[in-house]
Amino acid sequence: MVYDIQKAGFWKRLSAWMLDAILLLFLAVGVSLILSPALKFDSYYDTMESISQRYEEEAGVSFDVTAEEYAAMTEAEQAELEAAYGKFAADKEAVHAYNMLTSLSVVIVSISALVACLVLEFAVPMALKNGQTVGKKIFGLGVMRAHGVKVDGVCMFIRTVLGKYTIEIMVPVMLMTMVFWGILGIVGPIVVVLMLLLQVILMFATRTNSTIHDLLAHTVAIDLQSQMIFDTEEDLIAYKKRIHEDMVNRSSY
Repeated sequence: MVYDIQKAGFWKRLSAWMLDAILLLFLAVGVSLILSPALKFDSYYDTMESISQRYEEEAGVSFDVTAEEYAAMTEAEQAELEAAYGKFAADKEAVHAYNMLTSLSVVIVSISALVACLVLEFAVPMALKNGQTVGKKIFGLGVMRAHGVKVDGVCMFIRTVLGKYTIEIMVPVMLMTMVFWGILGIVGPIVVVLMLLLQVILMFATRTNSTIHDLLAHTVAIDLQSQMIFDTEEDLIAYKKRIHEDMVNRSSY
């Protein structure tokens, strides 16, 4: 019966997720490799590296120093490094190249992840039916709406774009990108860890073992072999009526 949701097994679900994650990563990287030269990312990177190297050679320092290495320097060495940094930061061409790199990093990552999600988490499940990604297809899993009806385009779009892409992928990616470019400190990794912890808590605390994207779309991952799924809500209502009538008929004997 539909009321007894046949939830996807943990290990099958994890295996399907890992396979889908690998495919998403490969596709996203492929798209980024196309976008990078098209948006002249490498050109801006080479410009910044060239200018950086010039100021390093002039001052006889290296900008690639860790906090420990900086602390071990003498005051004179620290002053030379800071003076070289100051010249680099005052160079308009270097600043422009740096700003373009940070902006293009966000654009390339955002578009690449969006394309990968739309193809593998929306288009493929809509084509295979029952919300099946490649991983779910291989491991016999699927997705239905929480009340037992098949997922539709709107439901899958919310699940994919709002849940998976925006919250589960782009929020952590943007935080770590800001950490990489020195815009954000330790707060970024802390928030990412807390988001991961929230996903784990939701997975084990909710009745349907749902994470953020399933809760937003009101969906549940299920075992297709044993789960009854209705095409429409009308079919679900008709089924409930038949069950109710059968129960009434049995009780009359």
